[in-house]
Amino acid sequence: MTMQAHAPITAPTTRFTLPDDLTATEPPEHRGLSRDGVRLLVAEPAPATDPSGQADGVRLTHSRFRELGSHLAPGDLIVVNTSKTIAGEVEGTADGGWPVVLHVASPLEDGSWVVELRTAPDAALPVLNARPGELIALAAGVRVRLLAPYPGQPASPTGRGNRLWRAEVTSSEPFADYLLRHGRPISYGYLQGHWPLADYQTVFARHPGSAEMPSAGRPFTAELVTDLISRGIAFAPITLHTGVSSQDAGEPPQPERFEVPAATARLVNATRVNGGRVIAVGTTVTRALESAAGPDGWLSPARGWTELVIGPDHPARAVTGLITGLHNPDASHLLLVESVAGARLAQRAYDAAVEARYLWHEFGDSCLLLGARP
Repeated sequence: MTMQAHAPITAPTTRFTLPDDLTATEPPEHRGLSRDGVRLLVAEPAPATDPSGQADGVRLTHSRFRELGSHLAPGDLIVVNTSKTIAGEVEGTADGGWPVVLHVASPLEDGSWVVELRTAPDAALPVLNARPGELIALAAGVRVRLLAPYPGQPASPTGRGNRLWRAEVTSSEPFADYLLRHGRPISYGYLQGHWPLADYQTVFARHPGSAEMPSAGRPFTAELVTDLISRGIAFAPITLHTGVSSQDAGEPPQPERFEVPAATARLVNATRVNGGRVIAVGTTVTRALESAAGPDGWLSPARGWTELVIGPDHPARAVTGLITGLHNPDASHLLLVESVAGARLAQRAYDAAVEARYLWHEFGDSCLLLGARP
């Protein structure tokens, strides 16, 4: 597998200021809520005859995630990610004896791994002054040697150093098994402490491989899935194993492994033909589906690595709705949101989320963004 070096991408048009106190610092269950009790902001085009529509043609509704079914229709299709989160964070010691936090992203086909160094103890900032050949010592005698920047050029677009690395791991056992015994879920400095791996799994998790939780699917519960199916709303799976999500502003998503099964491709195509909406649960699902879509949006089965960046140069063609958490200003994921929902609707949704004090990040609130019905 040969990865191409990416230039910084176009900045999203959605602009907002995120107050520091709108970060979810712990799972909703530790805030007295159920998983599906988080808030849900619904943004969709308003019919011309709808008096609740705003002057710009956008209708906004504040709801709870458990009420998702009331905002969808029979014949809609929800596509979910079956990737399971791994324990991808371990503490280590870099050359010179200084402590670091190692985030493990993805195994590569040559046996090396994609890793990121973060500052100890809370992984608040990337370490940008590491060098090729540097050794990171982990517990139980495991050694991680940095080989080269990943995916082929300095990963920090600011030029301040390399954020992601391809690394060689020396271990007496498979590194995935080592992480399961010694690692913990990847987390960042905005969280209040560390949470168990079970808190980072979705109800759909089946296939281990995601460095970070496909968090858009976290609010789903078995009861909610049953309710949606009983309303005539269908489900289909894909698998996309996420890398680390701490992209700098202007940095594209890294290459990720994915699979779109034949049955899912058929369901997506049938839904579009019959006038239903294809609702992707998260940017991961959107990226996988669009990586399998032709220029006309028609899906074929696909698997492998995707480097697709959804945005002005490659708009969404198959996905017509998106369930997602809230992304930071200038994040490349906002380009994907704008592509699915439209720039005007995305801007109105983020303005409303800030004004109504929705919570950001993996344990925060959710949005349902609907484009025009096909």
